[in-house]
Parts: sequence; C-alpha cells; structure tokens
Amino acid sequence: MNPDDAWWRSAVIYQIYVRSFADSDGDGIGDLPGITARLSHVADLGADAVWLTPFYPSPMRDGGYDVADYRDIDPRFGTLADADELLSHAHELGLRVIIDIVPNHTSDQHAWFQEALAAPPGSPARARYVFRDGRGDDGTEPPTDWQSVFGGPAWTRVPDGQWYLHLFDATQPDLDWTHPEVVAEFHDILRFWLDRGVDGFRFDVAHGMAKDLAEPLRDLGPDQVHHRIVGDGWHGKHPFWDRDEVHDLLRGFRTVTDSYAPPRVTVAESWAALDRRGQYVRPDELHQAFNFDFLGADWHGPALRSTIDRSLTLADEVGATPTWVLSNHDVVRHASRLALPPGTDVEAWLWSDGTDPYVPPAVATRRARAAALLLLALPGAAYVYQGEELGLPEVADLPDAALRDPVRLRSAGARKGRDGCRVPIPWERTGPSYGFGPAAPWLPQPATFAALSVEAQQADPTSVLALYREAITQRRALLTPNTELTWHSTETDPVLDFTIGSLRCVTNPSPEPALLPDVPSGPPSLTSLPLPPTARLLPPDATVWYRTDTPERSRAGESEG
Repeated sequence: MNPDDAWWRSAVIYQIYVRSFADSDGDGIGDLPGITARLSHVADLGADAVWLTPFYPSPMRDGGYDVADYRDIDPRFGTLADADELLSHAHELGLRVIIDIVPNHTSDQHAWFQEALAAPPGSPARARYVFRDGRGDDGTEPPTDWQSVFGGPAWTRVPDGQWYLHLFDATQPDLDWTHPEVVAEFHDILRFWLDRGVDGFRFDVAHGMAKDLAEPLRDLGPDQVHHRIVGDGWHGKHPFWDRDEVHDLLRGFRTVTDSYAPPRVTVAESWAALDRRGQYVRPDELHQAFNFDFLGADWHGPALRSTIDRSLTLADEVGATPTWVLSNHDVVRHASRLALPPGTDVEAWLWSDGTDPYVPPAVATRRARAAALLLLALPGAAYVYQGEELGLPEVADLPDAALRDPVRLRSAGARKGRDGCRVPIPWERTGPSYGFGPAAPWLPQPATFAALSVEAQQADPTSVLALYREAITQRRALLTPNTELTWHSTETDPVLDFTIGSLRCVTNPSPEPALLPDVPSGPPSLTSLPLPPTARLLPPDATVWYRTDTPERSRAGESEG
C-alpha cells in the first residue's frame, strides 16, 4: 500500500457537529453550505480530514442519529448537490471527508419500520427489526428487563401487542443484523456514498449491532448496569454489547471499503472494554476505534501514563495505531471537565448550572491547553472536536426551555443531557449568533463566546487557536508514522516525559512545579503557557515541547524532501 493511502494512521481529524458549525440560511441550524463556506478554517488549522455527524433526513429526536433515509440529505441541512459541493471543496483544500453511518438502529419514520408497523406479527417486514411477544399471560410485560442507554425500558409496545427493541430512544428501533436484507442494505448504502467521493465512515455504536436473540431471551438481572459500556467479565457473551458475532459484520464493511482505490478509512465508535477494543481494529476489520479511556482518564500523571501505555500496547498487538480524543458531541467539554475535582458527579454539576463545584476559568484554560499539547504529541490519530481549538467550555447553564437532548426526558431528569457541548461555535465578536448565522441559533450562546470567537483569536499569538495551529504544524514536521514512544519518566512519576520522533513532550498535571529536563536542543519549541527561555521549572497544568533534532538536520531534511 502507498503510505499516503494510510493517511489516517497519523492524521488530525476535525469533528463537525453539523447542527452547530455554521448556518447559511438563517434558520438557526447549521447546514452543509455553511460548512462548505467555513472549511478554510479547518484547513488553516492544519487538519487532515473532517468527520461529519449525520446529515440524513431525520425527525431529529436524537440530533440526527435517528435516520429515516440513509441516501439523502435532510432539507434543514441542504441537498445532495450541497453534499457534492462540500466534498469537492474539501478535496480542493486537501481535506478528506468521513461521514457517520448509524447501523444499529433506524428512525421509527424509516420506510422499513413504517412497513413493519403496518404488517402483522411474524411478517417478513418485522423480521428486519427485533419484535417479540411480551411476557405474562396477557403479554403486557416487556420481553426482557433490558434498559435503554437513554433511560427507561429498552422495549416499546405497539398497538397489536408486540414489543420492539430500542437500546436508545423509543424512536430508534434496533435492526436485526442476522437478517440478510439488513446486511445487503447497508453495504449498498456504503457504496452509494463511496461513489459520491467520501473518504471513510465512522460507525455509530459499532459494538452493538450483534445481539443474542435466541429464545428465550435472557434477562440481565438487577445487579447489572444495563445502560453502561461492557465491563470486564462478559468475554463477548453479553446479550447485546460487544458480542463476538459483531466482528463478522465489521469485516463485511471492510470488504466493501477495500474494494475502492485507494481504500477508505473505517472508524468504530466502540464502548467495549479496552482489553477487547483491539479486536475491532484487527487487520481485516476497521482501521480505528475511538479511545474513550484516554478521554475519561483523570488529570493525573500515573493515570494518564497507564492509559497511554495500555492504548499503545493493545493497538500494537493488532498492527493498528491508537486514537486520542479529549471531547466530542456526547461528553462534557474538556475545557471544563478537566478542572472538576476528581470524583465529581458530573450530572449533579450540570444540574447546578456548572456552579457546584466552581470551575476556576484560569485553571480550566491552563489544563485544556496542556492537555491539547499532550494529545497532539501522542503517536497515532488525533481527533479534535469543533470549538476545542477555541477553548470553548461546557455551557452548563442552558435554561430548561432550551434543552433538546432526549437523554433528559428518557432519564426522567436524572441526566441533564448533552446540549451543553453542542452549543453553536462563535465565528465573530458580535451579531445575533456571533457569526454562526444570520439569526439566533438553535441553542443559546453565552456572552463569553464573543471573546472566544475565531475573529477574536485570529491575530492573537497567545490564543488557544494559535496554539492548536502551531502544534499541528509542528506535529506534522516532528512526528513520523510508526515511530515508537520512549518514556523518560517512570510509571509513578507525577510528570509525563517522553520522546516520539523528533519531539520530546513534558506534561505536568500535578499541583506542584516540576524540574524541566536538561534537553540539548535548547529552549522549548512550544509551550502551553508563557515560560522564560531559561526556565528550569515547569508550572502545574503545563506542557512543553522540545525538538530533538538540530536546526541543521531539520533544514537538511526539509531540503531533501
């Protein structure tokens, strides 16, 4: 394979949450033409690719992850012609485009499910989904005790008395992936988008498609936390998460994408336990799987070191490269999360409107900047969620009337939901939506977004935006694919100190200053906060980068290239 064909192994991939990136028509909702108009921002950042969340026709009960038609564009987002224009412009800018595929479930408005509802029990139309009779003499009890990820039972009853399975919202019925029509349909969906020029796919809930549907269905019992990721001990035998059979389905996806030249990238959203996640990126399965363990690691040297080591080892065992991510559209933004005390109940913090405990803005900013340089120094692929390059915090104080996430309703208020990380990003200092669009956005932005806008940070060499741009530029020059990470710190040190390629990275997540190493190359090439050139101590919540090549060797390498 041409090395350029495996571009994803060391890529920086920028996630675009379509509803919240840029609004071109003034309806308050982001859209494809808006993305196309703002793609130069992503190219200027230095990213290699963008990943777009679902843009298909949808009732939007779950932000577009309830798909009604996988081969079209929701009118709120544009048209197929707009999608083609986005792809063309991205490729002109040197950006690849990865799109979301949602294979575990459809919308209840999908033609297949509407056909199933109109058909009688036992009909071929219902066989594409998971319909079952209820328990009890009159069938009024759900078929199992399984619970939805969003809260409440994972079964909903239809008027004729049968129940259908939905591991997420009731408007998202699960497909039965043992049905050959389901497999064939999704392979054809992949070809539809590959033929239009997409460069890869991110598969939503990739660990959930295969289910044990043999009768009698198994209860999980009261001791199991049904809606969480699979923990240790199931070994591929959980009724619906991370089953061994899912890997044959992923191999089928890989066969389709490998039939195109050059091969397209495939990415798993897999919440399987870390020691099983490597199975998703074996040579004949997907290329990458999101590393949620790094996202969830405490801001603590030994905890970060342990997660990094495990991630590198497990990826290496199957010949894959790890991925690194700090934020996405489903979690509290790391510019707030990393400043919360260890053990904080995040849901309680959200319900306090982000006031209890108090998040000191200076601490939050320092940690977010330090974490960004740590992330971008690690070997493999780095995923950047829109707005993190601006240092956007979680908007924890959204008014109740503004909340849209079905998680809040399904959990009966136990969880506030994910809206706070989905607030539209600011492009300008002023205007009804800080440049997001001509009108007020679908979620309200705080006044603090003005100072964090792209316009406000554009010419500021000390801004978070400038830090990301410079870090990605240096990353491309200093990190070479397939180079090993060498530690200079121990597993128990409070400071992380390692070399990768021509880059040495030192991160201090501890509360005390740390002695900087004596590096022959001189002062740092990049720092997360201002440091004197002769500084010997690294403050808390700071990262520094050093070049380990000499300027002469660097210039020679550039001239040879």
